[in-house]
Amino acid sequence: MNSFTYVDCCNWVHKEAPEMLENIRSLHFQFVSHSLLQTAATSVEVPRSFSIDYENNQFLLNGNPFRYVSGSLHYFRVPRAYWRDRLRKLRLAGLNAVSTYVEWSQHEPSPGHFEFSGELDLQYFIQLAQEEDLLVLLRPGPYICAERDMGGLPPWLLTVKPDIYLRTNDTTYMEYVERYLTYVMTSVQAQLYGNGGPIIMVQIENEYGSYQACDLDYMIRLRDIVRSIVGDAAVLYTTDGAGPSYLRCGKVEGVYATVDFGTSADVDTAFSAQRLYEPSGPLVNSEFYAGWLTHWGEIFQRVDTDAVVNMLDEMLARNASVNFFMFYGGTNFGFSAGANYGNSYQPQLTSYDYDAPVSEAGDPTSKYFAIREVIGRYLPVLNNTVPVLQPKGDYGTITLSPVVPLLDQRSRQELGKEPLRSQFPLTFEQLGQRYGFILYETTVAHSVPDPAVFTIPDISDRAIVLLDDVPKGILSRSKKITSMSLSAFEGTKIQVLVENEGRINYGSLINDFKGLVSNATLGGEVLEDWIITGFPLSDISRLDVSNNDSYAFSSPGFFHGTFTLPESYSEPLDTFLDPTGWGKGVAFINGFNLGRYWPITGPQVTLYVPGCHLKPYPSVNELILLELEKANSPQYSVSFVPQPVLDKVPPGQTD
Repeated sequence: MNSFTYVDCCNWVHKEAPEMLENIRSLHFQFVSHSLLQTAATSVEVPRSFSIDYENNQFLLNGNPFRYVSGSLHYFRVPRAYWRDRLRKLRLAGLNAVSTYVEWSQHEPSPGHFEFSGELDLQYFIQLAQEEDLLVLLRPGPYICAERDMGGLPPWLLTVKPDIYLRTNDTTYMEYVERYLTYVMTSVQAQLYGNGGPIIMVQIENEYGSYQACDLDYMIRLRDIVRSIVGDAAVLYTTDGAGPSYLRCGKVEGVYATVDFGTSADVDTAFSAQRLYEPSGPLVNSEFYAGWLTHWGEIFQRVDTDAVVNMLDEMLARNASVNFFMFYGGTNFGFSAGANYGNSYQPQLTSYDYDAPVSEAGDPTSKYFAIREVIGRYLPVLNNTVPVLQPKGDYGTITLSPVVPLLDQRSRQELGKEPLRSQFPLTFEQLGQRYGFILYETTVAHSVPDPAVFTIPDISDRAIVLLDDVPKGILSRSKKITSMSLSAFEGTKIQVLVENEGRINYGSLINDFKGLVSNATLGGEVLEDWIITGFPLSDISRLDVSNNDSYAFSSPGFFHGTFTLPESYSEPLDTFLDPTGWGKGVAFINGFNLGRYWPITGPQVTLYVPGCHLKPYPSVNELILLELEKANSPQYSVSFVPQPVLDKVPPGQTD
């Protein structure tokens, strides 16, 4: 620790080089003063404008030829305390713009209740981007995909009309979409480029050509809603896959069509698809994949650095504008990760590192510096200024104590919703619960064969089946395991604890209801008369964590531990929670939901712990685990380590 000192916003520099910090600040100030944003100071002479020059196949910024090299960075995947740091790292790589989605489900968690403050302060994020000399590409949805739960659509849409046709001109859907988009775009209207802000582009929907509906009326409605607020203060655009079949339904008149593709594509072939729908205008790759997403149970996905920089060079040589997806990935904190459905249901990791140029913890990688070198051939780069690596906390091992089973009456009272009785099972959505767990309980009313087959044909997504509080097995949507043998008798209590592992975020199955989506049968007979208790776990502050010496762990249950950071650390450093030896669960640090862990499945083992969620010495930090399957017995310990483990080879896979 002695060789580093804390500067601001989690930037660290060597104490031996204080002049480096002054250099960075001086160079940054000089560069900003002479950058594109200089036009704001001379707006009297040159009106601010961003437009398309179709004759010369380029963008115009204040009447001058312009192209952007942008990076995707989603504010909702990084703590607000780190926003400036991450934005600055984009700028120091030579990028001149940042692209971000706006996640409807986070900003309107319940109908008519909007959240745009604190960690969701979109206006402040855009303001910081402008202060860091970055233009902004805004992608407000309403659908964003983004490997987020339900593609960023709020799950309550499934309750207002169960058969709602999402992403179409469905009357009910559009009623809520129009209200949301109007709220968002009005709130950032003053930050559009033509109005003095940094927003140069606003996207309409997201990769709509990949959705089966192909509803042109829907796209026209979205265009008109957004254009009524944006006017000519920014350029409207769409993004679709680089193929005619995608652009056919994604393109809408009066909105500039762009494409997305990665290193496996041919640059000229990909851009020729754009030219089919935009015969003139700038070439744009709106999602150039510098990395890729990963699901639980598969090899961690990487994209070769040489392939990335070679293709980047090809595109920039053609005067294309490019947006990296992702330049900084971040984290799916809490229960915000989504899922895909290919041959089976595929939930996504808590980490959204994405093999991006800036790592999940905010560190520049070798890919970052290779990209920076290529950009420097085409755009100004602060040659004497480079990001400084951030040291990480190695806080050692702490021992946890078992506290209470989740199914205990105490847990139900402290964390559970009011139990509800229903003849048949109800879904998360019917119960008004977005995330977490739901416990379904019924009693066997009469004698059944021994053993009897217990079946739930449609379960979303993973369930622990118990008899009288004793775990008997797991049903899994991912593994297509929907039945098991049970030795149950008249009067036996059957309990099914269902975990929502993330709603599908891409394709035709985004109407993804959670919980017991079908009836359950035992020995072929439908089970009725259920008691249903929800555990959203949105706030665990009511959990009594007093040690319970009489509790011998039987899953699922809570564990608790405390620790103090070393006195030598003047500020908490980022670290990684290593739950090796544990099974599957959820981790909370000082009440903040770090997300799901599942080290026995992988490839992600560690959870990123931002230093801003830790308390400095001598304050006491608190760690709570909800372990669902397997405790790290007999020591019940976890470690805080300085390096992430995201690439463990899952069982049954080969590296």
